[in-house]
Amino acid sequence: MAASAADALTQGSGRFKGLLLRAVTAVVLGPLLLAAIWYGFPWLDLIAALAAPLMVSECLRLSPGRPAIRLASIAYVLAAIVALLWLRHQPALGRETILWIVCCTWATDIGAYVVGRSAGGARLAPRISPGKTWSGLVGGMAWSAVASAAFGYAFGLGETIPLAIVGALLAVVGQVGDLLESAMKRSAGVKDSGTLIPGHGGLLDRVDGLVAILLVVAMVRLLADGGWPWK
Repeated sequence: MAASAADALTQGSGRFKGLLLRAVTAVVLGPLLLAAIWYGFPWLDLIAALAAPLMVSECLRLSPGRPAIRLASIAYVLAAIVALLWLRHQPALGRETILWIVCCTWATDIGAYVVGRSAGGARLAPRISPGKTWSGLVGGMAWSAVASAAFGYAFGLGETIPLAIVGALLAVVGQVGDLLESAMKRSAGVKDSGTLIPGHGGLLDRVDGLVAILLVVAMVRLLADGGWPWK
């Protein structure tokens, strides 16, 4: 009985330390990322240049002995980095576009976690990521919709309802990106893509949803041939 209580206490302490480490890391790295986005060149370009080889190395780790998947994953992450820089360096509202993407991505992750943990329910993709639920997906969509609309209102950009709809759809894109990386990790038999970020795992573990959203926004912007989503 005493041993069981001690084990539970140890596990609780370990979870608390893990959450604290994740929080501290996020508080340190989050503002640095936002500052780099705000000021643009050369800070964001420097981060992209440093991130590219790290993300490629993690792709190699997640695709051992699978040349086709390895090449596809490398092309995928490098295309996302190109999309990031292309969108940021647009002559009109480049900074705002990237900040909006980041806000939607963060809102999706937080909303999915909070609602999924609170509501529980049916698993979204039990074979790929057992912790994800349909309620979490809906929560992520709702939070991203609010974040998108609020961002547009705060900066005086776009229209509220269309931005909310786009925000909800981006949440789905982000979750697909998350599941894609989870499938690669499960296939490779690893828990994290790497150990780069204390308490968070690898770089891809933190930006899997962002990578997918960057690519989709860039492709839609190219097809729309304009200032989407602001026009």
